[in-house]
Amino acid sequence: MEAPAISVVVPTRNRAAYLEVTLRSLGAQQGDVPYEVVVVDDGSGDSTGAVAEAAGVRCVRLDPGRGPSAARNAGVAASSGALVAFVDDDVWAPPGWVSALVDGAGRHPESEAFGGPIRARFEGPAPRSCGRETAPITTLDLGDEDRETDRAWSANMAVRRSAFERVGGFDEELPIYGEEEEWTTRLQAEGGTVTYLAAAGLDHRRAGDDARLRSLARSEYRRGRASRRNDRRKGEEPTLPRELRNLAGAGWHTVRRACPQGLIMGAHSAGRLAEALRPR
Repeated sequence: MEAPAISVVVPTRNRAAYLEVTLRSLGAQQGDVPYEVVVVDDGSGDSTGAVAEAAGVRCVRLDPGRGPSAARNAGVAASSGALVAFVDDDVWAPPGWVSALVDGAGRHPESEAFGGPIRARFEGPAPRSCGRETAPITTLDLGDEDRETDRAWSANMAVRRSAFERVGGFDEELPIYGEEEEWTTRLQAEGGTVTYLAAAGLDHRRAGDDARLRSLARSEYRRGRASRRNDRRKGEEPTLPRELRNLAGAGWHTVRRACPQGLIMGAHSAGRLAEALRPR
């Protein structure tokens, strides 16, 4: 078999239905770029292993689970491509995504890490939006042209293996949220750069009940708590009055615009406030 030019690492835990869609899209990539897909099963108790086997991809199992950073590190260790891409288990990659990553890395030989557009895609009874708030899911849109940037998110991120070996892996001691930021900060401290590849976009999915208001609000509450912990780690915690103003602003948005998305924004702010008040 031809050596892969790029390895795609997919960390996952107990989300076999999402994973099946992700692997189907990765298996339908077009072009002549040789690539491999490595699923890292982070201690799942569902049919994750069977889904990976049916897709014909390699599956590495961590048992017990050790978190997404450890899963990504394990995926790098189990793969061989000079370029390593990371995606979440709930994405859909269009047929030209792999080629766009490899082509983009070739256009920017000075860069060692890359991020692409991440588009929100709701499949199900998603709450109505007035259009003024961001989607309650990780997204990224820096325009239609390649450009240097500060960050890339693990839903759509690629790194050169040489940079990963030089800088080290993702910090497995960090709480979930901010681990990509910490890694790219280390890369930049050593002179590395991150480039946004406008053509290498994919969709970040929420389907079925996960697209409902209640599920999105619960998820955003947890995300709010995690983001506050990340701010604490960096020494950038906003004051309590500011957190309260943000919560009040979300409530005002909900009422003034009759916008259900305001409730999701409020859940995020409530999570941040709850974490701020948590005894240390």
